[in-house]
Amino acid sequence: MSKRKNPSETGNPNTDFCDFLMELADFEKNVSRNIHKYNAYRKAASVLAAHSKRIESGDEAKKLSGIGDKISKKIDEFLQTGKLRKLENIHQDENAQAISLLTRVSGIGPVKAADLVNSGIKTIDDLRKNQIKLNHHQLIGLKYFEDFEKKIPRAEIQEIEHLLKNILNNLDSQFTITICGSYRRGKSQSGDIDALVTHPSLKLDEKKKHSEKLLKTVVDALHDLITDVISMGDTKFMGVCRISDEYLYRRLDIRLIPSDQYYCAVLYFTGSDVFNKQMRTHALEKGFTLNEYSLRPVGCTGVPGEPVAVTSEEEIFDYIDYPYKKPEERNI
Repeated sequence: MSKRKNPSETGNPNTDFCDFLMELADFEKNVSRNIHKYNAYRKAASVLAAHSKRIESGDEAKKLSGIGDKISKKIDEFLQTGKLRKLENIHQDENAQAISLLTRVSGIGPVKAADLVNSGIKTIDDLRKNQIKLNHHQLIGLKYFEDFEKKIPRAEIQEIEHLLKNILNNLDSQFTITICGSYRRGKSQSGDIDALVTHPSLKLDEKKKHSEKLLKTVVDALHDLITDVISMGDTKFMGVCRISDEYLYRRLDIRLIPSDQYYCAVLYFTGSDVFNKQMRTHALEKGFTLNEYSLRPVGCTGVPGEPVAVTSEEEIFDYIDYPYKKPEERNI
């Protein structure tokens, strides 16, 4: 999945709030490593991005689920001054800026970025002069840094989707593939391409060697599209693809999912994060546990039972008595 998922988009009347909240979220994740604050800022940004009306005050914002006192005060400060003291301080912190920059390279996490900065590497040019410090994934992230920074237009992903479906259908018509994430939620652009693939022969209790062989077969069939392999396990491929010389290089992940877990996985990887949390909470209230693998009833002992058989996303909503939301209605 993309490391930078900004919910703000053209047409959102609260884009400026979303932008500073996502910048604060990135700081908390990559520099402070405070995941609680990171999640709080991201949730607030998602809520504001989904709100159709321009927020006029912190008090008004606080009425929305997911926005508390501290964030509402930041909204007031921004409305009154056009800036945030906290962000001004972050912008003046050279090391914080360097860590934020380096974590934008695919494969470089906050810990690695901090180590690099502590060793004096603070720019992309510095990285290029010190490639010996990078692993295989990070070297590919550096190689295609400029391309990966650019969002992928929806029309381009549609072309890639068409190619993937045609190739897999020619390989075996029983393959099913779904591109998830913001693309499935109808967004005009995405950070990367996250494809889920399944086949009737792939079951949860199937031997590991079968899934490994199946994934290799899929990846080999896509040789004209895939340009680089970052990693390939028994169920997940991470790599780079490009349609042709006229296009940029794009990050592509392919996950091979057992057929009896496929629709729970499609729901989960479609997102959004906030929507998934709401679904999981509602499921618990209705006596079920829901995650990317399965939907399980919870008995009076509190121990989840056997997974419920699921043959579509709609069935998951039905089981937990939750009104069905189309993918494009899950942008919260």
